[in-house]
Amino acid sequence: MIQLKNNKLIQSAFSDLKKLSKAGVAKKNLSFKFKSEFLNYQSFLKEFSSQHYRIFNEISNQLDLQGSIADLFEGEVVNKTENRPALHHQYRINQKSNEFNFKKITQPFIKRIKKDGFKNIITFGIGGSYEGPKLLQEFTKNQSSKLNYYFLSGPDKDEFNTVLKPLSKQKNFYIFSSKSLLTDETLLCLKWLGQKRNSNNSIVITANSKKAISMGFAKDCIISFPSSVGGRYSIWSPVSLSTGLENNFSSFLKGGSIADRMLLGNSKEDKQYQKFIKILAFSDLWFSNFKNKKNRVVLSYNWKLRSLTNYIQQLEMESLGKQPNPKSIFKETGQSIFGGFGSTAQHSYFQLLHQGTAGFCTDIIYSTSRSSPLSSAQAKGQASLLSSKLNGSANLLEKTNSNSPVNLFHLNKLSLEALGFLLATWEHRVFITAKMLQINPFDQYGVAAGKLIAKKFLS
Repeated sequence: MIQLKNNKLIQSAFSDLKKLSKAGVAKKNLSFKFKSEFLNYQSFLKEFSSQHYRIFNEISNQLDLQGSIADLFEGEVVNKTENRPALHHQYRINQKSNEFNFKKITQPFIKRIKKDGFKNIITFGIGGSYEGPKLLQEFTKNQSSKLNYYFLSGPDKDEFNTVLKPLSKQKNFYIFSSKSLLTDETLLCLKWLGQKRNSNNSIVITANSKKAISMGFAKDCIISFPSSVGGRYSIWSPVSLSTGLENNFSSFLKGGSIADRMLLGNSKEDKQYQKFIKILAFSDLWFSNFKNKKNRVVLSYNWKLRSLTNYIQQLEMESLGKQPNPKSIFKETGQSIFGGFGSTAQHSYFQLLHQGTAGFCTDIIYSTSRSSPLSSAQAKGQASLLSSKLNGSANLLEKTNSNSPVNLFHLNKLSLEALGFLLATWEHRVFITAKMLQINPFDQYGVAAGKLIAKKFLS
């Protein structure tokens, strides 16, 4: 349970931040580097100094941030509005538990799929049941694979027919992924598939086993996961079963668990990791609340990570897109996230980034590749151009803004373990930001409202 240690100190710290905002450009920007086995990070945070960090850190102490982190990992009820813990991290940490042992839960189904010689794996799902598995499959795609993977979100029947009609005479395995089994898009796909689905060629992954049985799924075709695992956090759960067909999924979980241990640890390296996460969260709050930078572009410069922005977009905007807590000193909550594959983006909206008037922050993720040296050069070059005042032409038409704060992330290797470390790190960033804002990152009533109004218009 979070208790404010001293609200007067928080208000005083907030006043200090407002003074820094009015003072203009910081005399010396924070220069910070973090290095680990999987990930290197460098800050290019213009207008964010060590003084800013110190004040934010004092606020975090008064909000008992460490107590909130402990509550999360100890399984306390951190999702207050739904009266639940948030247990997605248990797949990473508690892999020996029957309930959270990914390998033990999915192995019988993986063996069955391989044994029966299916050619195509078709996953029906939306939101977290779509973005996570799709990202993982694109990241691990093996050119020599005998299996083809497809992901359908619904509810447009043209999508359904475009994907499935060419595969109608092939041997297909169908995965229906829905936490509640109340998702209209997934239910429509189930209806459209009709008699093509049977106990031998389909399974359902859900937290609502009773509903699955009532819909005609046999018990041995149901993979269950706890309702305390949110959709946008379910990438660690059996929802990602298809990735385990040809890859060592445990290495992905291991990468996430290493990040978790560093968040909770006390070693010198752990403390550096914790400062790294805090810098990400604190600077996000600073720029959105005090510098009118309410947008953040997330760019990945590796083809295998081309869907990373979509995944991060859901993780952040669904977790942090809430009304401000009346008791909080911060009134701007989550930033709007956009972006994509960096090399493509450079030829679409980078004109606005470099010479437009919109305020924004930047996250750049890349990994050095011998086969694609241009991508690495683009990542480092854009980080420099977006954040630094370069000596350019005196011609007004050629001048660039160079006014964006930049976080530069370098994956030391493109492995499942490194990806697990990166995604768990991003979750930690979101959680710390939410605790600073004093909001719940685990509910999504806005999403539910959209579904309800659609039902009214449908009827």
